[in-house]
Amino acid sequence: MSAWLQMIVRDLEMNQIEVNPRVCNGKPVIAGTRIPVTVILDQFASGCSLADVQRKYPELTRDQIASALRYCHAMIDHSDLQAVTA
Repeated sequence: MSAWLQMIVRDLEMNQIEVNPRVCNGKPVIAGTRIPVTVILDQFASGCSLADVQRKYPELTRDQIASALRYCHAMIDHSDLQAVTA
């Protein structure tokens, strides 16, 4: 198992990321919140820094934010993606 995948498993085991069909329609969220992992990713994609994200979501710890990014990375890294042509 890769180091990244081990970290994802650790995050899930430590309840950092939660997937529950009754919370945000089953989207992965930061555990104990209704903040989807994709919202964190969107913040960075729009140019926010870690400090910006922490200011916008003061209830999140740095470790929770890092867990969200690792989760996204693992999902992309372990998915079969196919090119779409127009």
